[in-house]
Amino acid sequence: MASVNLGTWVHSSSIFNQASLSRSRSQPFSAFKRVPMSLISSKKTKRPISISAVLTKEEETLREEDNSNNSKSTFDFRSYMIQKADSVNQALDGAVSLREPRKIHEAMRYSLLAGGKRVRPMLCIAACELVGGNESMAMSAACAVEMIHTMSLIHDDLPCMDNDDLRRGKPTNHKVFGEDVAVLAGDALLAFAFEYMAVSTVGVAPSRVVRAIGELAISIGSEGLVAGQVVDINSEGLKDVGLEQLEFIHVHKTAALLEGAVVLGAILGGGSDDEVEKLRKFARCIGLLFQVVDDILDVTKSSKELGKTAGKDLVADKVTYPKLIGIEKSREFANKLNMEAQEQLLGFDQEKATPLIALANYISHRQN
Repeated sequence: MASVNLGTWVHSSSIFNQASLSRSRSQPFSAFKRVPMSLISSKKTKRPISISAVLTKEEETLREEDNSNNSKSTFDFRSYMIQKADSVNQALDGAVSLREPRKIHEAMRYSLLAGGKRVRPMLCIAACELVGGNESMAMSAACAVEMIHTMSLIHDDLPCMDNDDLRRGKPTNHKVFGEDVAVLAGDALLAFAFEYMAVSTVGVAPSRVVRAIGELAISIGSEGLVAGQVVDINSEGLKDVGLEQLEFIHVHKTAALLEGAVVLGAILGGGSDDEVEKLRKFARCIGLLFQVVDDILDVTKSSKELGKTAGKDLVADKVTYPKLIGIEKSREFANKLNMEAQEQLLGFDQEKATPLIALANYISHRQN
């Protein structure tokens, strides 16, 4: 892997050595133990294909570039995103239909079908296809991940959490349906996600479905998404929050579910243990990358551009990468995370890996 050297503003340990999101669950949860701040390896490998896949405000085209030989790829990432998002949206619409009790299903559908880039479902499907599976094998899991992601957004926007009024350019769920129904809508989406995955997954051995369900549960529980959210809340207003604590928050609050999405796809697609772990490392890098970019956008974009309230981290006195190390160093860290992520894909068929490479670049360069 290429070395990630972030100088004096990071500590030297590896995100890949972190046990908190791996399979080791025997030790009690301890926040901030073995939390990485850089990605360093002594092993030298050639750099991966770099595909620029950025949806910019100025143009709706995606440029794809091979830095190793300057040849052009035929992969159309924009079409890929549109096709996968359309498939996921249709599946979500069918999964959560408008039925009685009407109000709770209206609230569930309001946030679930409000738009969004569907990055997590795409990662799940792309990982499944990379290891030899197909879209139908991963679709139920992809929808389950999006249901859980939507739940986390509904709850995150509540007054008792981040207290936000805008999400995806629309009033937040509790602003439309009230706090009580918003809480219940999130709860219902969380419960239904596991039901849907358990009963609707097709073409996959039951043992793999059970394994995937277990992975998803871990990614969002007290050692995953919830852990990151709790530490994030407890860190507001503190003056001594450092990079290790910040990375713990991001790795758990944001990266855990992205990692879960990729690992689910790899398991359901029939991936070997080695393939699953390589993709886990890939996902952990892009999960942290996603949040680093989010921190940057929060201070560089308007609410209209983001589709959500801009600058809210500053108002809440939250620690962020730009706050601790500045915008330019944050962008440098994001680029290095992207490179490190793509190196995990070198052992795979590069044609099949192209969607994941493009998705990593898209996350790195997204504008909202």
